[in-house]
Amino acid sequence: MRRIVTTAVAVALIGGAALAPAVAADTTWSTGAGGAGVPSPAEALDLTPEPALPEFGEPTASDTLATARRVLEGDARPADPSATLVLRDLWLRRAELRGAERRLADALLARPTDGVGDPQGFGYTVAEAPPVCNTRICMHYVPTGTDAPPSPEWVAQNLAVMDSVWATEVDQMGFRPPVSDGVKGGSPLFDVYLKDLGGDIYGFCAGEQRAKKRTGSGYCVLDNDFSPAQFPTGTPEGNLRVTAAHEFFHAVQYAYDYAEDPWMMESTATWMEERLASDVNDNRQYLPRSQIYVPYLPLDLFSRTDGFQYGNWVFWEHLSSQYGTSIVKKAWQQAGSLKQDGGKYSLTALQKVLKKKGGLTKVYATYAAGNLTPAANFPEGAEYPAPRVRGAKALSKNKRSKRFAVKINHLSSASYVYTPGKGLDGRKWKLAVAVKGPLKRTSPAAVVVAHLGDGTRQVKMVRLNRGGDGRTKIAFDNTKVAAVSVTLVNASTRYRCGQRTVLACAGLPLDDKARFSVTGRVTKR
Repeated sequence: MRRIVTTAVAVALIGGAALAPAVAADTTWSTGAGGAGVPSPAEALDLTPEPALPEFGEPTASDTLATARRVLEGDARPADPSATLVLRDLWLRRAELRGAERRLADALLARPTDGVGDPQGFGYTVAEAPPVCNTRICMHYVPTGTDAPPSPEWVAQNLAVMDSVWATEVDQMGFRPPVSDGVKGGSPLFDVYLKDLGGDIYGFCAGEQRAKKRTGSGYCVLDNDFSPAQFPTGTPEGNLRVTAAHEFFHAVQYAYDYAEDPWMMESTATWMEERLASDVNDNRQYLPRSQIYVPYLPLDLFSRTDGFQYGNWVFWEHLSSQYGTSIVKKAWQQAGSLKQDGGKYSLTALQKVLKKKGGLTKVYATYAAGNLTPAANFPEGAEYPAPRVRGAKALSKNKRSKRFAVKINHLSSASYVYTPGKGLDGRKWKLAVAVKGPLKRTSPAAVVVAHLGDGTRQVKMVRLNRGGDGRTKIAFDNTKVAAVSVTLVNASTRYRCGQRTVLACAGLPLDDKARFSVTGRVTKR
């Protein structure tokens, strides 16, 4: 786990509200009274230029090795992924390396206790103290040197926190326990090592031994003290709790499928932070990278240039708030590779668990539309900054229509706002919405929402025909309706799998840059 520091981007104001990171020239979505999230009745900018997708090709084994070396030696670049995922990838691709590269990979994958004087400077440099253990976890540390914890009490606190995490994630929530590593570390218990990680890495869990199917064992490393000098944000205790929750869940994931799609691994691990350390709110640092604020980037994007996979913990937060936290366990059971489970990849697993909830397309479209009003979409959403939309138009009795057009990538969306202006008072006024999208077999969707002045919403799914076209009408009375939003959704999950990308199923999406348009026209009933 690595902390990502973001910088707010100044934007134009619409109705006196602004929010950071979004596409340049997007229009703001202002917050109404009581945090209801209704848009301001102001004319705004039109369609923004189509944003480019980041590169999503998979790096070579040699590139993965170089990245792992930088990360563990404290020389990580902002573009580098977390230690957990880069070590996972190095572990899976170790067999592709030869000679000096293979030896270096083995050194990077070694536990801190696997050799005093590790040539990479990662191993313990003094003999280990007797580990502190309970019936399922062993906490390893050294008594002196830079890797030493500040006190025996801190070692005991680490053990207590990690045990509490186990109790919540495994005993209470029903996830599988980590796979036993046999006698690695001296016993079959789960091993956690305390080590000075230098302030950039908070902790990680590394895969180590393959078991049946695609399950495997591993171990975790946590910073030895979370010193405020190295970790100036938060408290040592808070950083310990949130890191333990996140990293231990990676070890749990290895008990389902250590080779699962990376976006699912990181987004659900970040979601788990909310279950055990909600008061710390560390995962809010990733919100600007979530689909609330960058809806034009695919849900399954694992970025080596930015941390979108961390920000999309909000997708699981939405699902768990709607259907209960067990929905995440069910998704991992379907994605898991054991015979009694589905053995699917992330999106086919989601399709399975959401089949009786209306299907992935409908659920994802509802989520995308709801992101415009976080207070209505997430348990703590009233505390989130206001998001932005791709374009907006104030319509009136004299200016009655506006068309927007856009290209949308898979598992992404674009939202537009129409506000009722002069002369549109009275129940007779409606907004006729006409959507044109790609063929229905590619899973297009559209959601129209009337945001009422009292803070409530009227939500309509637009029924699309085989050609991807559909129409609906919704109230547009300016005495009651603050605005109408239209969210256009490309919910395609069609891929050519196994193409060495960092998207779902390591695949290439078949339906990116799908063309959509929406026309809003003022009419009478």
